[in-house]
Amino acid sequence: MEKTTERPFRTICIGVALIILMVAGSVVLKRLKPPTPEAAPLPVIGSIAPFTLTNQNGNVTTLDDLRGKVWLADIIFTRCPGPCARMTRQMAFLQAALPTDSQAKLISLTTDTEFDSPEVLKRYADKYGADQSRWQFLTGTKLGIAALAGDSLKLTAMEVKPEERTTADDLFIHSTIFVLVDKQSRLRGAFETGGDGIEWTNVQPVILSAIKKLELER
Repeated sequence: MEKTTERPFRTICIGVALIILMVAGSVVLKRLKPPTPEAAPLPVIGSIAPFTLTNQNGNVTTLDDLRGKVWLADIIFTRCPGPCARMTRQMAFLQAALPTDSQAKLISLTTDTEFDSPEVLKRYADKYGADQSRWQFLTGTKLGIAALAGDSLKLTAMEVKPEERTTADDLFIHSTIFVLVDKQSRLRGAFETGGDGIEWTNVQPVILSAIKKLELER
């Protein structure tokens, strides 16, 4: 009779012990689990040197105007026969997707400084629905653009030699990435916008998440 009553009691004890072990194990696993990419801080790649350029409205834009803001930048030119139209559409998608309370800025540099005057850039900006309070198109001297794009933002832009051009507008080879700068004017991220196996629908959420993360930094 005692053996019969002991069996259910042992079964209950074993069951309780297993539940305790499972709970304890799950806690340990959570502690040992590495942080997700979303939780990891973005690396500091470099810093942005002071610059003075001109936007699509003919107004001077300097690094001080962007200090304290998160900003995303690319390099294009308005008569580009290649990826520039796609990149500018993608920037427009980001403009529309940013939360209304976000202070993030969008910056498009032109590598074609001799042709892309503020007036030309203004027409181009209007074509893509750029909100001038959010999105600036910048031009300036060749040296000024090269210093910001190449030295600070790590964006490549090279003029195609006349004898190597396939069309009249085949003027420059340039990066197709978007780069992200934080409130302290430090380069924090680079995002490829196109190419084999790259879907913009996958890239855009990553960029928006990175912008949000940097806006939350102090």
